[in-house]
Amino acid sequence: MVRDSAELSRPLRRAVSDADKAARRADICSAAKTVFAEQGYHATTIADIAREAGVSYGSIYWYYESKETLFHELMSAEAAALREHIAAAAVGEVSLDSGPAAPLKAAVRATLEFYDADRALVKLLFRDAFALGTAFELHLYSINTSFVEDVERLVVMAQRQGVFADGPSRMLAFAITALIGQMAHRRLTTDDGWTAAVAADFAVGLLLNGLLSRPGAGDSAGDSEP
Repeated sequence: MVRDSAELSRPLRRAVSDADKAARRADICSAAKTVFAEQGYHATTIADIAREAGVSYGSIYWYYESKETLFHELMSAEAAALREHIAAAAVGEVSLDSGPAAPLKAAVRATLEFYDADRALVKLLFRDAFALGTAFELHLYSINTSFVEDVERLVVMAQRQGVFADGPSRMLAFAITALIGQMAHRRLTTDDGWTAAVAADFAVGLLLNGLLSRPGAGDSAGDSEP
């Protein structure tokens, strides 16, 4: 959404009400997300964001004191939206007879579907944020910790039901979130021909069954020599 110079020169009335301010911030964040994803954090300027948002350069500073604060708020807002999406899927889309592993599968599927629909977010979380210094790393760690805590609740519930093996629930949750994050990152360039649902089934199967073959699996004619 590139605006011409005439549009950018039009004065922008400063938002007064809380609702107007929130709407303006949301518009600026949306524009910033687009530009950050296309150009990367370091190559993006406030002028680029203003151009994408269709506002003057100076008006950005009415709402954000720097590009850094804007990026921080954008990451927080996107992470909150993803957590809400996952929570709704894990709770609202699972019937009582779906099995004890169903909430985890629903959460993984919802995560991958969310990322597939919003690849700009994947770039922000898995490309830019890791290369932006200590402040960003700490912020990203806090975001990741919130996801780990959500997954840990599912792990503990499954352990109590005897579905998951006993073990440190936090470590298991870290392993799960790391796997899903790396799968989402890979799907930026290739989806292996899999839908999010198929990828979720594979991930949960791997988590529940591990890498080892089950007894008898893989037997072939070549294995039946006397």
